[in-house]
Amino acid sequence: MGKLIFFFKRVFRMDFKRFGKTMDFLAERSGKLRLWLMADMLRCAIKYNAGYMDYKIAEMYRLNAAQKKTVITRGLSNTIVRRMNDKAYWHFFDDKTEFNALFRNDIKRGWMKFSNETTLKELKAFLDKHPDIIAKPLEGSSGVGIAHYTEKDFKGREEDFRGELLQGQIGILEERLIQHDKMMALCPTSVNTIRIATLLGEKKQGVVYAFLRIGDGKVMDNVDCGGMAARVDIDSGKLLTVGADKAGNTFDTHPMTGTPIVGFAVPYFREAVDMCLRAAKVVPQMRFIAWDVAVTNSGPCFIEGNSFPSHAIPQFAAHYPDGVGIMKEFREFMDI
Repeated sequence: MGKLIFFFKRVFRMDFKRFGKTMDFLAERSGKLRLWLMADMLRCAIKYNAGYMDYKIAEMYRLNAAQKKTVITRGLSNTIVRRMNDKAYWHFFDDKTEFNALFRNDIKRGWMKFSNETTLKELKAFLDKHPDIIAKPLEGSSGVGIAHYTEKDFKGREEDFRGELLQGQIGILEERLIQHDKMMALCPTSVNTIRIATLLGEKKQGVVYAFLRIGDGKVMDNVDCGGMAARVDIDSGKLLTVGADKAGNTFDTHPMTGTPIVGFAVPYFREAVDMCLRAAKVVPQMRFIAWDVAVTNSGPCFIEGNSFPSHAIPQFAAHYPDGVGIMKEFREFMDI
């Protein structure tokens, strides 16, 4: 009954224009008839709680029934989050200023909460100290609303700049991080962050998966902004797979820098994992958190934590060429 309710809710909220474009993409990519794809997609929706984006990202059209059962779909991801994370405590992760205050020792950069109550004097003092900043909405995901500003954008016009920040609904200003030299060599335009998911499960506790998100030339490394991701080996900190983006394109080397992706050793990865495992115990009511970690020349630091981890990045088909999804990793931690 729960699956049917979820299915009809998704149908009601569906973006049919986007769905049509997805069908065109899948027909071209798979070489299968649209009628066959729609029938298989409907079966996956009813049987596995898979939305059409799940179907696309995991390339479920190429999977048999046994393989499809190993995919963490949107519906299953929702179930995991509801079981693991008490919604009364989401605010520690959804509000970026609360997160920065709670994990202040691992933020390692200047920041300030920004609102209509922030005076021009307070803003000027922050900008004088930090002339290279990142401005973010207080809540949000997928990199929406995040912008990069340097001194040339606000010097001498701080009052107008304050108005622009308010108009853009900015809620927090942060000193821009300078990433590790090796990360810079991979892609210099964005801070390439590690997504490390910790799970305090009934069976065991630890890191359930890790991926490196890599930019494609924009300020953000987020896959929703065109970036790519590659799977990290939790034991060695090396990239196990090619980079893959949300459209299913794959990259052995970075298209901008030519740096090899497979085998790339993420600097300070063990330290980043240890930092996440410590942080996972701070709010024990939040048992499944995806941490976004930047790496500087002096070590790792937090960008943010996610109370509702995206199930998309760990499901890219290119990261599971044998068709067996990430379900087995989750089952080591909990019963699904």
